[in-house]
Amino acid sequence: MCEMKIIKASIIGFGTVGQGIAKVLMDKSDYLKNIGLEIKVIAIADSKGSEVNLEGINLVDAIKRKKESGTVALESLSGIEIIENIEHELVIETTPTNAETGGIGLLNMLKAFECGRDVVTSNKGPLTIKYNELINASKKSNSAFKFEATVGGAMPTINLIKDVLIGNDIRSIQGILNGTCNYILTRMEEEQASYEQILAESIELGIAETDPSYDVEGYDTAYKLVILAQDIFKMDVGFKDVEITGITQITKESLNMAKSQGYSIKLIGEIEKDLIRVAPRLVPQNHPLSVKGTMNVAYIQTDLSGPITITGMGAGSIETASAILSDIISIYK
Repeated sequence: MCEMKIIKASIIGFGTVGQGIAKVLMDKSDYLKNIGLEIKVIAIADSKGSEVNLEGINLVDAIKRKKESGTVALESLSGIEIIENIEHELVIETTPTNAETGGIGLLNMLKAFECGRDVVTSNKGPLTIKYNELINASKKSNSAFKFEATVGGAMPTINLIKDVLIGNDIRSIQGILNGTCNYILTRMEEEQASYEQILAESIELGIAETDPSYDVEGYDTAYKLVILAQDIFKMDVGFKDVEITGITQITKESLNMAKSQGYSIKLIGEIEKDLIRVAPRLVPQNHPLSVKGTMNVAYIQTDLSGPITITGMGAGSIETASAILSDIISIYK
């Protein structure tokens, strides 16, 4: 029997992803104990307040209260006050993305490192604009910092490259990193329907946001590329360095013409030496990049292993939480 390691954690941000990680921690409690880990959530914060219980929060009650009242709050402590004043090892940072300033997520992460806490996050905004500052802060405090969930949801891109493919020279990455765009293009091709029709369908189904510009203009894919470029390729780049073309000008006629010649049109993000770009590309229908629906895919060219392809769900509460859980285990196993 493994010696039990108890890790006290906070969940800062209790929207879809935060609640997803709470559910996953409950579902995987026995599994974690079998490998010698107990993750005890002692604080949860959302935008309206928080709950703190040093003996461990009842996560079922916290989720129920959030759904019924719109907040987990039983007290007024903010997320950053919890990080600073409540003793714990791990901050699970799942506040909404702000890729203009980094938002509260950036402040939370920097405060966590200042206090010597480990951070696991799904929040791509801070990493997009302050990657080097965050990495340096984590190293200075000797804190673990993991962010698999920022790039591909459940698709393990970063950890695959840095752990399994260690020793390989990564020559390029091409990928579909936005499920909303892939769904729209897939449905347009299948139904021979217009962009406007399928976008309306996507919003109605909750696949696209009411304001879908973040996805369909290619910005979300670009943010993810910036993180990969900095973390994997050590490129000194920001959002402004990405060439971006979205999918809003794709017509059903262009999709039909591509299909008749054995191609699909996909929104592809790509990185290689001196290139970082998001644009619709013609992809052969039998190519590994030609996945359908909301699936994501990464096609990784290496010097030793050749081309490696991974696919997976790029979004979703439980899917994203699975990447967060993997990061947590990798820190404390």
